[in-house]
Amino acid sequence: MKLILTADVEKIGSLGDVIDVKKGFARNFLLPRRLAVEVSEHNLALMEARKKKHLKKLEQEKQAASEQKQKLEGVAVTMRKKSGENGVLFGSVTTTEIERELAARGFSVEKKKIHLDEPIKRLGEYTAKIRLFHGVEAAIKVEVLKEEEDPA
Repeated sequence: MKLILTADVEKIGSLGDVIDVKKGFARNFLLPRRLAVEVSEHNLALMEARKKKHLKKLEQEKQAASEQKQKLEGVAVTMRKKSGENGVLFGSVTTTEIERELAARGFSVEKKKIHLDEPIKRLGEYTAKIRLFHGVEAAIKVEVLKEEEDPA
């Protein structure tokens, strides 16, 4: 069954693409969620106009992400955590904590966009990647230091 996508569908296509899918997938998934419409002259013209508008919006978002990347590059976040004698943390540094530190510095980044290569469970320096847009990624340095204990 030939359809025109009305939105970006992961692993299927993007807005305005003409796709050929099985009838069951179209009937049970794409059409009820209004992710696609049937191919017709009217729908093709309508989707072409929407696609131009969508591409313009994506270009603006990519430009904004590139500007934010330049601001974020070189930012170093310092976290103070309790740790054992051999440098192992009691717990770990999470993306939520990194998000809070960035917010305190004036950067608005969602925690789901922050990606760590491995969980941070030891003292030291790490690199966190922030995926701002498809193909636009910023790297920040996360430094984990031992928390000073108050002498009692």
